[in-house]
Amino acid sequence: MSITSFYFLIFYVFILFIYYIVPKRIQWVILLAASLFYFLTSGNAILILYPLAAVVISHLGSHFIVKTENKREELKGKGKNPDVIKRYILWVTISGILLFLIIIKYINFAVNTVNGIGSLFGNNTVFFHSFNWLVPLGISYYSLSLIGYVADVYYGIAEQEKNLGKLTVYGMYFPVMISGPILKYREDGEQFFQPHFLNYRHVTRGMQRMLWGFFKKLIISERMAVIVNTVYGNYLDFPGGYIWIGTICFAFQLYTDFSGCMDIVLGMSETFGIRLPENFERPFFSENISEYWRRWHITLGIWMKEYVFYPLLRTSLFVKMGKKLRKRFGKKWGKQLTTFTAMFFLWFTVGIWHGGNWKYIIGSGLLHWFYIVCGEITAPWTGKIMNTLHIKTESTGLRIFRIFRTFFLVNIGFVFFRAAGVLDALKMLRAAAVSNAGEIMSGGFLHLGLDWIEIVISAAALFLLLLISIMQGKGSVRDRIAGKKLFQRWVIWYALLFMVILLGYYGPGYSAAEFIYQGF
Repeated sequence: MSITSFYFLIFYVFILFIYYIVPKRIQWVILLAASLFYFLTSGNAILILYPLAAVVISHLGSHFIVKTENKREELKGKGKNPDVIKRYILWVTISGILLFLIIIKYINFAVNTVNGIGSLFGNNTVFFHSFNWLVPLGISYYSLSLIGYVADVYYGIAEQEKNLGKLTVYGMYFPVMISGPILKYREDGEQFFQPHFLNYRHVTRGMQRMLWGFFKKLIISERMAVIVNTVYGNYLDFPGGYIWIGTICFAFQLYTDFSGCMDIVLGMSETFGIRLPENFERPFFSENISEYWRRWHITLGIWMKEYVFYPLLRTSLFVKMGKKLRKRFGKKWGKQLTTFTAMFFLWFTVGIWHGGNWKYIIGSGLLHWFYIVCGEITAPWTGKIMNTLHIKTESTGLRIFRIFRTFFLVNIGFVFFRAAGVLDALKMLRAAAVSNAGEIMSGGFLHLGLDWIEIVISAAALFLLLLISIMQGKGSVRDRIAGKKLFQRWVIWYALLFMVILLGYYGPGYSAAEFIYQGF
């Protein structure tokens, strides 16, 4: 059941109605039933066993961690170390949750890598055959959310949820199953179980945000997809300039698809009185790669730092490495080299989270690690050059240059992300180095799958997106609209509604069923 489908909207309205008429103490039960029903009707029903198993494992792991902590003195009296026992329980629990994720998403990656290494040495033998697994909805999102919950219980910064049903709501909350965001129980969990009274402001503003998400998805993203599929589907037939156009369109396709999904999910949750964490903050206005990742898929970046990067730096291996490197290269460089090494593992993990394929590991991971490391290393020289040339670091011109530079670097990563494989991405980048602007300007846009009317609609929609994004930098747009007169508010929201109805890509013969990040 697609989140953009008519049937889903009927399902959502029905759940919203029931949610506010039942006694407040059982509202969370309605969310639980809705989540289980949504999961059962969104694919192979048997796949619900995967998230249920992950929830049960998390429940048992957190229970035994707390039980061990409560018996700390008793265990010490028996000569046992409670910290070691807790650590063992933590790793067993995390391994149990990750086991499903690894088997389902990454076993083919390992198989293809082994076979690929063999072919490099002239051996065409297929050492292992690929496996075709049915992937459950939202596996990457609920896995990380549950791992974070267990880790927080272990560190004592989150309370154990003793009710298995409530933990299931947190782990399988149906809007989040589509494309996130990744939740933290210590920050987001309790509000699922608190009483929520019908609030006109929450419901209307939530639906307004959902409408903006539908605009992004159905009007912009799906039109960009036509151009992207045309170019990337047969890139050998297109000169280099078209590859840049296809890649830039993919950047907007991916952004409006993913952020549009987040607008729908967060808006829907707002109508239930539940505030989920933001996942985007105008990422294409970033002035460097580090800032870009603080604005793009925010919850993934925070999760990776808290549960991968910082724990890795605290391991005995990295502590010893840091001491040796500082002794050999000095305090500054020793610390940086240690950090860069930990960042390598961090970005490798970010890349492989996107999928078991080297194109993701490079395009969404290691390439960005390379950008950030180069930026850190060259920062002192860059600063000296700017001082010598008397360039103001906060000048408008320089900021615009940095934004376009960052967007260009991100788009190189998007080539790997969207291409069929690493070799295809390299071929496309080589072809993109030689552009033919004249052919494109002479009408080449019409070769990309959209006619002039569709191109004008796309351009107008992108301009509106840019305008709203600039306004968002100055505060909430919904607040500004809410401050206008009633007639003006209705005109704005009804205009947006009719734009989605009249210009959206949907209907017979067309399916906008899946969001791109739904597959990760």
